[in-house]
Amino acid sequence: MQPRPLARTLLAVTLLGLPALGLAQQPAAKAPWPTKPVRLVVAFAPAGPADIIARLLGQKLGEAFGQSVVVDNRPGAGGSVASAVVARAEPDGYTLLINTSSYAVNPSMQRNLGFDAEKDLTLASLVASSPNLIAIAPSLKPRNLKEVMEDAKGGSYNYGTAGAGTTPHLTAEYLFKVLGKVPVTHVPFQGAGPALNAIMGAQTQLASVALPAAVELVKSGRVRGLVVTGSKRSAALPDVPTVAESGFPGFEDVTWVGVFAPAKTPDAILQRLNREVARLQQDPDFLARLAATGFEPLGGSVAESREYLHKELAKWARVVKETGAQPN
Repeated sequence: MQPRPLARTLLAVTLLGLPALGLAQQPAAKAPWPTKPVRLVVAFAPAGPADIIARLLGQKLGEAFGQSVVVDNRPGAGGSVASAVVARAEPDGYTLLINTSSYAVNPSMQRNLGFDAEKDLTLASLVASSPNLIAIAPSLKPRNLKEVMEDAKGGSYNYGTAGAGTTPHLTAEYLFKVLGKVPVTHVPFQGAGPALNAIMGAQTQLASVALPAAVELVKSGRVRGLVVTGSKRSAALPDVPTVAESGFPGFEDVTWVGVFAPAKTPDAILQRLNREVARLQQDPDFLARLAATGFEPLGGSVAESREYLHKELAKWARVVKETGAQPN
């Protein structure tokens, strides 16, 4: 039986309306990330390596994103306080972590981190690295590492760091206690800046910090650079010898800084962030500002960054076991 004319008209209208109805029900395409300010949670106090990188990135990424990038310092527990904050954040790319190689140390140093270092956060990009620096109060008599080792045998020396579980902490533990066999005492602070202030305030004799935090203080004479821990002298402080030059051949250690995001952050956001950091690592102004503070650029894809972190976690677990370092 053929449909009546009115029925045919209604059928045609219904069929024609279906595509439009289907289009109306499709979700609107999401605007590209980011569409609002991004927060960089920094694992240490101002003036340290993580803070220096965060502020450089904040300015440059803000320009690239067309959004403000806010730096939020959350020091404590060798960087683990900030890591736990970001691990609990929404995985939407708007809360990121700037942390150092201490992130790879803390799982072996602390029993209750408040997060799983391999599962709750992902390393989106490696930004830069620098050697560490052993600094000494200018008023003290020893002029080189050998003299410090000799003077420290009496047990009267202590050294400050940015916190227990940082790589400068383990650098000093290994150098003084394993290689030098001298009884120095560790004094943890909540950042390299406070550790260096302690030297200037005569609270400690030594500090072991990532080089960038100390460059201007050494240049101005407010603290004295004793040794750097890289394989070669730093262009930022060319007069400061390496540990290897100072009687311990083969000694080398660095502090790296990276950008982390909560686990389950969309891959598109991680890739965009990684690309922007990689672009900055080719930017002459960014490179000049890194070099001026003693940093060298790192790099690698998201996958390569994750693999690097996996190896760092294993490496520092061995060092913690060998030195017997404690979280204080």
